[in-house]
Amino acid sequence: MNDIFLVSFWTNVFMGAEDATFLAEVLVRTVIMFLIIIVGLRFLGKRGVKQLSVFELVVIIGLGSAAGDPMFYKDVGILSSLLVFIIIIALYAVLTYILGKSKKFENYLEGKPVCLIQDGIFAVDNFRKENLGSDEFFSELRLKGVSHLGQIETAIEETSGDISVFFFKDEEVRYGLPVMPHTLDHPLKHVDERDYYSCVFCGFTEEKTNGPAGTCKNCGRKHWVKASNKVRIT
Repeated sequence: MNDIFLVSFWTNVFMGAEDATFLAEVLVRTVIMFLIIIVGLRFLGKRGVKQLSVFELVVIIGLGSAAGDPMFYKDVGILSSLLVFIIIIALYAVLTYILGKSKKFENYLEGKPVCLIQDGIFAVDNFRKENLGSDEFFSELRLKGVSHLGQIETAIEETSGDISVFFFKDEEVRYGLPVMPHTLDHPLKHVDERDYYSCVFCGFTEEKTNGPAGTCKNCGRKHWVKASNKVRIT
C-alpha cells in the first residue's frame, strides 16, 4: 500500500494532472513558442533589446507571460498566444512611433533623466523623489570606482535606471562625503580636530575647527563625518 502511495505521489509531483503523452506535445509547443519569441523580439528592434525602460519592461513581461502558458498548459492554445504577441507588438510599434513624435508623451511614459549629485553634493529633492536607498546608490558608485562624492561633478539617473557619472579632473577633486562601507557608521556632532567634514545626509562639505559640528547649511542636519579628497585610481 505504501509503495502504491509513493508511486502515485511522485507521479503527481513530476507529471501533475497530465499523462506521459503530453510530454511530446510540450516539446512541440515549446519549439513553436521559442520561434515565435525570436520573431517577436526581431520585430521589437534594437531599441527593445538594448535597454529596458519601465515601458519596455512591461512589454517583455507581457510577451513572457503570453509565451510561457501555452508551453505547458494543455488548455491554452498557441493561436491565442500568437494573437497576444501580435497585439503587444502592434501596440509597442504604435507607442514607439508616438514617443518619437511627442517629447511630452515620452517624458510621461518613460520619465526623464534625473540629476542626483551636482558638484559633489546630493540633489536632495530629486533623490527623495526617486526612492533610492543610500546603501544601494553608494554600491552603484563604488562599482564605478568612486570612493567619495568630491570626485563627482555630476551623477544622473537615466530613464533605464542606470547611473551615469561624470568626474572632476584629478587636480579638481575636492573634499567629499566618503561612500566606502562603514564610513558613515559613526557620525559626529562634535569635532575634535580641524579638518574638512561632510554632512551625512546631503554630502555638503566644509572645514570645521574643534568644537560643536553645528548644522548643515544645505539641509539643516547635524550629523557629520570626516571628508576625503582622494583622487580616483583608474
